[in-house]
Amino acid sequence: MPIYHKLGDFPQKRHVQFEKPDGGLYYEQLFGTEGFHGHSSLLYHVHRPTQVKEIVKSYSVAPKIAIDKNIKSLLFKGFELKPEDDFLDSRKPMLVNSDCVIGLAAPRKSLREYFYKNADADEMIFIHKGTGTLRTFMGNIPFEYGDYLIIPRGMIYQIDFDTEDNRLFYVESHAPFYTPKRYKNESGQHLEHSPFCERDFKLPETLETYDEKGDFLIKIKKENMIHEVVYATHPFDVIGWDGYNFPYGFSIHNFEPITGRVHLPPPIHQTFETSTFVVCSFCPRLYDYHPKSIPAPYNHSNIDSDEVLYYVDGDFMSRNNIEQGHITLHPKGIPHGPAPGAMERSIGKTETEELAVMVDTFRPLMVTEIAMGLDDGKYYKSWVE
Repeated sequence: MPIYHKLGDFPQKRHVQFEKPDGGLYYEQLFGTEGFHGHSSLLYHVHRPTQVKEIVKSYSVAPKIAIDKNIKSLLFKGFELKPEDDFLDSRKPMLVNSDCVIGLAAPRKSLREYFYKNADADEMIFIHKGTGTLRTFMGNIPFEYGDYLIIPRGMIYQIDFDTEDNRLFYVESHAPFYTPKRYKNESGQHLEHSPFCERDFKLPETLETYDEKGDFLIKIKKENMIHEVVYATHPFDVIGWDGYNFPYGFSIHNFEPITGRVHLPPPIHQTFETSTFVVCSFCPRLYDYHPKSIPAPYNHSNIDSDEVLYYVDGDFMSRNNIEQGHITLHPKGIPHGPAPGAMERSIGKTETEELAVMVDTFRPLMVTEIAMGLDDGKYYKSWVE
């Protein structure tokens, strides 16, 4: 996160003694990325954050692949995914490669019986349905429909839901999430032409600090395994922190679309980037205003990337028969574009109310068995007239 934030209490100087009111010292922890080079924060714990009492068990959560080398355009009916009570059990990988996991989740219950940490990947969770609070050892973030939650790798968290009807679209990334470089100056501040700015971010608040000893279960994901680790003290024992590495939220409704006289390419919708894929937000906007404009996107070749679209809400004018929660995959190697008739229908239209999230990966995606269980079976033929 390219801005400075702080919560709670910490000493004025780094790496010095920070005394507890009743004697003893707080324990400093560097929470950083990319070794000692990337964004980092300094956390101050009531107890040592290293006290592992037991590793209970370890088990594989590696996705089962149905298609490892894919050339077929696919459509998955995401809302047909059955809800499950447990947060981790509900998370279903749909598309994967060596850089990321793209998945869906429909958890019914809050995550309270254990804590979770992804030791391999930053997480982006998009809230399609539901409200609640992301609870972390660096503070809490309330969320609602349309929010992106960016959770750095190594973050210990729980998540509360206000209802049982929750739908999430998520991406696990082995490279950090950043906002696009072209939106920022050399020091990281968002520029005037950026479609969002620092005011739009939901930063951690309400730091929960627990001084408790006992048995605290943390499920840690690492190398497609879940390791159940028991810690001797409550993971949320941070008394204060400051720095640049922390979870945050951003609402898709605060993305201000860029428009032009003729149809502009997808990079104008870019919201996040990593070194291996980009994330774009397609939001309600005015259409192109050239007198001969064609609002529907032109056909384009998928030579360098696989394109994944998650449909959230509104009227998706470039496709036929698209519903909420659908996911389309347009693989590299073959061109794609509007459905037959969509280009002609778009002429003369002045605006769209569509809402969608797009993930373009630079390496091909494999398709999981779970995804194929939601496949409509005919999407790849939908361009035939």
